[in-house]
Formats: sequence, structure tokens, C-alpha cells
Amino acid sequence: MKKIVVALGGNAIQAEDNSAAAQQEAVRKTMKTVASMIESGNQVAITHGNGPQVGNLLLQQYKGASENNPAMPLDTISAMTQGSIGYWMQKALDDQFKFDNYPSQAVALVTQTIVESNDPAFEHPTKPIGPFYTFNEMQKQQIYHPDYTYKQDAGRGYRQVVPSPKPVKIINAPIIKNLLQNHFVPIAAGGGGIPVVVDHGRLKGVAGVIDKDFSAARMAEDISADELVILTTVDNAYLNYRKENQQAIGKVTVNELKQYLQEGQFAAGSMKPKIEAAIEFTEKTGKPTIITSLKNAAKLNDGVGTIVYNE
Repeated sequence: MKKIVVALGGNAIQAEDNSAAAQQEAVRKTMKTVASMIESGNQVAITHGNGPQVGNLLLQQYKGASENNPAMPLDTISAMTQGSIGYWMQKALDDQFKFDNYPSQAVALVTQTIVESNDPAFEHPTKPIGPFYTFNEMQKQQIYHPDYTYKQDAGRGYRQVVPSPKPVKIINAPIIKNLLQNHFVPIAAGGGGIPVVVDHGRLKGVAGVIDKDFSAARMAEDISADELVILTTVDNAYLNYRKENQQAIGKVTVNELKQYLQEGQFAAGSMKPKIEAAIEFTEKTGKPTIITSLKNAAKLNDGVGTIVYNE
């Protein structure tokens, strides 16, 4: 039995439209795949992104805000999306377990993640959230939201960007470990967890969205996981991605990945944070990280994907 942290990308939730029904159907299909990993005997803790959902909800909040019904702050919106996505995943997993007659239950945990108040990310927002815009659409959005920052996202369009501080500690890690030991499936640190700082001995929510890959690595380390699995839209990380000389990365050492990072091989906001998270977890723990597609999740023992290991 292995203890595994599975980090699900946006493709695990996103659908052709942003309705709850469409997103829940996408989650249902994803959880069927994840259930097969759990039912094979592994202890699995699940985390997930929330970039599109948190951005969309932020827009809804501001469009519907009034003096008597003000918009919620970003840390609370993060908690709201963590709760809704966690609920969808929990329900879908429990339905699958019942169908398969498997004796377990999922638990969606609203998770807080400690960050540093002086993290330079608060001065330089980089985390994309919400929908994609063309250049003209982005300019219109800036008229309505002059305090927002927009940046090009991996050549796919413009998105709002917010601060993305590095996770220091998953506060609820002991609860996650306890749930795993008692044969439950925790869904935790969704969207990277709600960013909080320690202010005079008390926890205080701050505006930002933590990258879920970094929080997945932090959580995997904090719960002493045997493996970190990052599931995304592609089968492997690639060198020279989308070029004629594109090359899939199979087994690779931490030092080799560091060299590829220096060469600028991985797109910011896309593959780069996954690579950095893999390096962080594997270098600190000596345990492997696998980066591959969701459809390969049931074949991890076959050596699929990009497998990161220490020398």
C-alpha cells in the first residue's frame, strides 16, 4: 500500500460551459478514474485547482454587490470554491464507492495554508484565475475593473492574475493523516488551500490564490506521502513543447529538471509550477513524483508519464 497525494488540474473539473451540472459531470468522470487508484489498495489524498472557478465567482460577487450586500473578499471566495468543488468530488467518489461496493468514504476538508506576510508574490501577482479574454475583451474588463491585473497566459489568451504566495505549512495536515489512517479519502487544500498568515498569534486570511501544485508538494511532504502524482492534460512534460523537435520527458532526475528549467523549457502558469513542485517534493523527501494525464491515472504502475526521482 502506498500513500499518494493526487493533484488534479483544471481539466478534472472544467466543462464546455460553467454551469454546476456540466462541471459536476466532469468531476464524476474524473472521480471514477481516481476511485480505481484507491480501490487498488492505495491511500489517496486528493487536491485540486480552482483557478477558473475562483475567478468566475469573484466576477459574480462584484457584479451582484451592493452597499447592503458587499462582495466577499478573495480568501473567502477561495473557501467557497474549495467547499463547492470538494462537495462535488465527495459526492461523486461516494457514489462510485457505493456502486463498486467499496468500503470507504470521501471527506471534503476546508483547508487553510500558512503563507508568509512578506512573500514578494503580494507585490507581483502572477496566478491566473477566471476566464480567458482576447486582447480587446481584456481592455474592456480593465475599464470595469481598473484595479485588476491581466497577463497573457501561456499563449491562450489574457486572464486576471492575483498574488500567489508560496505555501509554508498545511495547517490541517494532521487531520489529513488521521483520515487516511482510518481508511477515509480526504479531499484537501483545494485551490492550494485558503491563504492565511499568522498575525499576533491569530490566523488572518489574505488576498491571493496559492498554486495547487506547490500546495500538493507541501501537503505530500507534511503527511509523509510515498508519492506525488500531478494529473494534467498531457501525458508527459515535454522539451521544446509544440515545436517540431518536441520530446517527451520520461524518467528524469531532479538535477536534469533543474537544468531544463534554467533553459526556459516550461511555460509559466502551465507546466513550470508542476515541474518546480516535483523538484521540491522529490528533492526534500527522496520520493518520486509522476506528472501525467488524467487518462493515465490507472496505469501509473506501468511507468507512464514523466517520473522524477533523486539521483
